[in-house]
Formats: sequence, structure tokens, C-alpha cells
Amino acid sequence: MLPFVTMAAVAVADLVTSPSLGFLPLISVGPAFAPLVGGWRRTACIGVIALLLSAGLGWCNDLVDARRGYMAIASVIGVTVAGLVAVSMRQRREAELDSFRSIAEAAQRVLLKPVPRLAGDLRVAVSYMSAVAEARIGGDLYEVVAFPGGVRVIVGDVQGKGLEAVETAAVVLGAFREAAPDEADLVQVGRRLERAVDRQLDGEKFVTAILAEVSDERVTFLNFGHPAPMLIRAEGTVDLPEPPAYALPLGLGAHGTEPPEPFQADFLVGDQLLLYTDGVTEARDADGRFYPLPDRAHLLKERDAEAALETLRQDLLQHVCGPLQDDAAMLLLRYR
Repeated sequence: MLPFVTMAAVAVADLVTSPSLGFLPLISVGPAFAPLVGGWRRTACIGVIALLLSAGLGWCNDLVDARRGYMAIASVIGVTVAGLVAVSMRQRREAELDSFRSIAEAAQRVLLKPVPRLAGDLRVAVSYMSAVAEARIGGDLYEVVAFPGGVRVIVGDVQGKGLEAVETAAVVLGAFREAAPDEADLVQVGRRLERAVDRQLDGEKFVTAILAEVSDERVTFLNFGHPAPMLIRAEGTVDLPEPPAYALPLGLGAHGTEPPEPFQADFLVGDQLLLYTDGVTEARDADGRFYPLPDRAHLLKERDAEAALETLRQDLLQHVCGPLQDDAAMLLLRYR
């Protein structure tokens, strides 16, 4: 409505004031706003309305034969022609953007495939939020793979964000999807990941990750410098299982440190397991306070796993009161 409101305001101002004040040329402001939305037909229509309005006001002010009347009409025609060119350029850019978005969505389906809602005896829910505006993928990664002995899961966080982080995430996910169904134990899966990342990365990037294997009401973890998982027991207590010793993230194997040691915890019917990235726990509110994830465990009481995780996600967004500064991924596991 902005072009029409502008032209109406200029017309009223021109009629109630003296013609010597020179409001008439401002009619061209209306067609100047027209290319912001709509196509060339709308822009041309607004230009014609402005032209008729300019001619009518010129006739009312006895400016039909005056230079100022001709200049007002010429300015309307010039701005309308420029607006038509701008509409053509804008529509071409929008078509290119739509093409890029379709490619990005295809990349998302390849990189972060939708996880199965049911995997073995487990019910799975995932939440992912990218810190990059208008992006659906970023540097956080997750995957759920069933194998003969149970279910294996990975949640990771690539250093940095944007397209470079997406490329690194693709390397880690590809190696995990290949190794998880075949290797006999979780340690071998971790070694396959280390070899794949060491081959692909240049030593300046790294990936924190936690691997989990759920089998026979036990969960085995392998932690590569990642935040501790959160186990919510059936009675409501919260555990944060810690490894015997923290290992370096993936990609830093050249430093010659010891690989991570597996550690276990009970995972019984009625318990919940939440794996997440540091974009969740390091999200700050307006006063700089971190998000207190363990204190929010009660938000996961919904019977439906996806609804419970959505409640937690909304609470996280309410905590930061704005866009996240880092990618944030959460993966929730429950027994059926």
C-alpha cells in the first residue's frame, strides 16, 4: 500500500497548499516504491496512476502548459521505466535464489537425512537449529544407525560454521554411516572416524563428537571432547555421565594423545537420553547467563518424544530472546 498512500498524501498536500510550494513532482515517489513487491504489471499500473494523477493536479494548478508540469510528468515516466528495469532484475535474482535454495535443501537431505522415529527398541526425536540466517544445515551433525546388537548414535559439532563446517560434517557422517553397521564394537567405529577425519582435515579444524551404543538396557559412550550426555531417569533425577579421561576431538590425532576410553551407564525403560551440542548449553540470555539444561530436564515429560523435544527447544529460544549465536542440535532417545 505504500505507493498508493504516498501518492494520496502528495495529492492532498498539493491541493490544500499553494502550487508554488512544488509538491507536484513528489508524485513520482509512488512509482519509486512500486518495484519493492509485485511484478511489472503492478509497477506499470502504479506508474499510469501516478501519470494520470500528475496530469490532473497539473490541470487543477494551471500547470498544463508550464515547464514544472511537464517536468513532473517526465519524472513520473522516468521513475516508472526505472522501476520496470528494477523489477526485472529483482525477479531474476529471486529465481536464482530459489534455485540455490533447492540445491541447499537437496544437500540437507543428503547430509542430514531424517532420522527414523523408531530405531530398534528406541523412539528417536531430533531438533536442529542453524546459527546462519536462512540456513537449515550447519556445523552440527547427528545420525542414528541400527546394527545387529542394537542402535548406534553420533552427535557432533564441527569447529566453525557455514559451508566449510558443512563439508567437514559430511566427512564425519559418511564415515559413521559406513562403519556403524559393520564394526564389532564402538571403539572400532571411533577409530574409523579418526582415520577418516585425519585424512580429510588439514590439522587446523576439529570435530567434537560423542558416540553412543544402546544395547540390552545399557548404553556405551565414546566421547571425543564433547559435552557430557544427559540421562533423565524414570524418577526424574538427572545424570551427566563423564568419561574416565577426556580425549581430544576428532582431527587432532597428530598430537599423539590417547584415544577415548568407552564408559557405560544403565539405560532402562522409562529413562531418557539426551545428546546435544554446546550451542545448547552455551546459549546465553540478555544477562550473559548460560542455558541451564539440567534444570530444564522436567520439560521432557511429554509422552510424545518429538513434542517433548519441541518444548525444550522453545524454552531454549525463549532463554536467548533472539537468534542463536551457534548451531544447536539435540537428539532424544527413549525406549518404546
